[in-house]
Parts: sequence; structure tokens; C-alpha cells
Amino acid sequence: MINTVLKTMRPSFLVLTLVCVFLGFCTSFATGATIDNTLFTLVFIGAMSAHISVNMLNEYHDFKSGLDFNTKKTAFSGGSGALPSNPKIVNLVLLLGLLSLFITMIIGIYFMTIVGTLILPIGLIGLVIIITYTQWLNRMPLLCLIAPGFGFGLLMVIGTHVVLTFECSLLVRLISLIPFFLINNLLLLNQYPDMQADASVGRNTLPLAFGIKCSNLVYSLFMVAAYSLIVLYVLVGILPTISVIALIPMGLTMFSLIGAIKHKSNIGNFPKYLAANVAATILTPFLLGLTILIG
Repeated sequence: MINTVLKTMRPSFLVLTLVCVFLGFCTSFATGATIDNTLFTLVFIGAMSAHISVNMLNEYHDFKSGLDFNTKKTAFSGGSGALPSNPKIVNLVLLLGLLSLFITMIIGIYFMTIVGTLILPIGLIGLVIIITYTQWLNRMPLLCLIAPGFGFGLLMVIGTHVVLTFECSLLVRLISLIPFFLINNLLLLNQYPDMQADASVGRNTLPLAFGIKCSNLVYSLFMVAAYSLIVLYVLVGILPTISVIALIPMGLTMFSLIGAIKHKSNIGNFPKYLAANVAATILTPFLLGLTILIG
């Protein structure tokens, strides 16, 4: 039972939260702010709880809707497949997902007493995304496209910075756009293998609504936007020169794009392309944060 519960948390995907919090920490450090260890610990716990919550609630709804029985599982798409093998704990997964959400809310309320209402819109929008993502946002292709990047790239990075510095600086607002584009691409490509299954339960993702050719174009534009921003920020002095090393993972995203163009919805049968997409999404903000600290 414990193993099944852990699978529904999708622990391998929680690395994304680590790098987003890390990037927010790095921009905070760059402003010269004194980092409070207690606040940083609470930021980390709240962010992880939010991610675990959305993962477990998604697993619950995928099982209840029957989607779990229609998807072809890969390491990067189709859900964990944990609940069909142990359906007796489905209500426990729902309970733990809601408990994780409650922990995030309590921490957010505490942050309001420390930081003030500056953190309120970040918390409220994040809460809405968690609650509505599986049931509603997945039926709206454009909102479904940008919700992941908005939740992780913007809210989590900016939220970390706001709590640690008590302000929302221009630096973090500009930097957060980079993971915004990359994380949108992460979820977009993972939707390709699930198209048929998603359609069977009424989902309407971008690949379903506009086709894979259009989705590949969006992927390309988001990729170019993310890495062009790095170049632009270095040129105008927002980022240190050493931040150009954060361009290295672009090769991985280009490799993933080639796979998407070549294999379309069958890309799930070639996990190396999906793996490269995940690696680029993790490595780019990590290298970005590291170079901000160094620079």
C-alpha cells in the first residue's frame, strides 16, 4: 500500500519543484536579501505539498474517470498506473491529496501574516490551478497549455522570491518567464502519447484541439522564447555573462522537437525524446540559478 501511495505522488517529477524553489532562492540571494532559514524551509514544504497535491488529485481523477484504463503508460506520460493495481486505496489517495493541499494553504496563510497581501494573489491563483487543473483546465486547450508554466515557472519562482525578500522585484519577474515557457513545453510534449485516451474522457488539450503540427510550432516558439530571453538578459546585464551556459540544454529541446516532428503521437514509444525534454526543463533553471549565485 505504501509503495502505491508513493507512486501516486510521482516522486521523480518533484525535482521540478526543487529547481523552481532553487531559482527563486537564487534571485532572492542576488538582491542582497538576508535569507531566513525558517521561511525558506516553509517555502520548500509548501511548494512540495502543492506539487504532491496536484499529482495525487490528478491520479485520483484519472482513476475515477477511467482514463487510467485507457492510457499506455510510459515513464513520462499516462500517469503512474498505481491505482488500477491497488484500487482499494483510491479514497486514501484523495484524502492525502487534500491533506497536502491543506498544508500548503496553512503555510500560505502564515506567509500572509509575515509578508502581507503581496503573497495573496500568488497563493489564490495557485490554489485555483491545483483544484481545477484535472477536471476543468484540461478541457480548455489554451489554459491547459499555460497552466503548468504559470503554476511552477511564475507562481513558484516568484512566490519563493516574495517570501524571502518581502518584495516582487523586476529581476524575478523577468527570470521566471524562462521556466514558464520550458515547463509549458514539458507538459505539452507529454500529452502527445495520451491524445486518444484524453479524448475518451472529454479532455481537450492543445494537440487534440489544434493538431500535432500546430503543437510542434508552439513547442518551437516556446523553446526559442525561453533561450532567447537568456541571451537578451545577458546582453542587457540582467544576467551575468556566465549564464550563457544555461543555453546548453537547448540542444536537448531541439532533439525532443525532432522526435515530436518525426514520431508525432507515437513519441511515447521513443522515450529518449521525452527524457531529453524533461532533462532540459530541469537543467536550464538549475544552471540559471547556479550562474546567478556565481555571478
